[in-house]
Amino acid sequence: MDTSLFDIPRYLAALPLFQEMTQAELQRLATGCRLREYARGETLFRVGMPCEEFHVTVTGQIKLYALSPAGQEKVIELAGPGISFAEALMFTERPYIVSAQALTDSLVLSVGKAAVVREIESEPRFAMRMLAGISRRLHGLVHDVQAYTLHSGTQRVIGYLLNALPEEAPAHCCAAAAPAPTTPAITRSVSLPVSKATIASRLSITPEYFSRVLHELADAGLIQMERRTIHIPDTGRLASHPL
Repeated sequence: MDTSLFDIPRYLAALPLFQEMTQAELQRLATGCRLREYARGETLFRVGMPCEEFHVTVTGQIKLYALSPAGQEKVIELAGPGISFAEALMFTERPYIVSAQALTDSLVLSVGKAAVVREIESEPRFAMRMLAGISRRLHGLVHDVQAYTLHSGTQRVIGYLLNALPEEAPAHCCAAAAPAPTTPAITRSVSLPVSKATIASRLSITPEYFSRVLHELADAGLIQMERRTIHIPDTGRLASHPL
């Protein structure tokens, strides 16, 4: 796409972090932003590189990951459109502690630290919004740790499928019991945005186990698989599946 036509202030205004900013503030912040295109497989940054900006995925999918001493990859987060990352680290004056790679052709907006600090100094409410955004990310990480330690692999897979539903679908944070629907169930569909191996790593299970759970759910009539698309005939039945 022609990135020169991209309206950065307008895009920033649509993000929760910047929704209350004035047009003048958005214009100033935009001067410290960079819009970059990444091809599939291209690296945004690696562990040890200096962190002087945070990032927002505009289009595509970005994988944040770490490598064990043995070279085994652990996916920390999959950042799709509208998801920001590296906000907290940017203020620590430390280098990146994870690496980031584009899983698909992606467009990423990077917001420079100097521009953010300038707005914080001039508008304390902006600092509070930044703290709120960082707190939401911390809460998400705590939720992940709880899921990995308290939930079975099957629960994690079901939770992932329900959370990946389009916005108009009912939201489910985990595979908890749900009341039976009072109206006929409507089939919902989830398109896996990345490979099963990547999703499995994100859920801290093996790719083989992830595939086995999907087949078990399909055999139980709870999902229908069509290549990379998962159809869910009844979200309530899937959420209340005995584990």
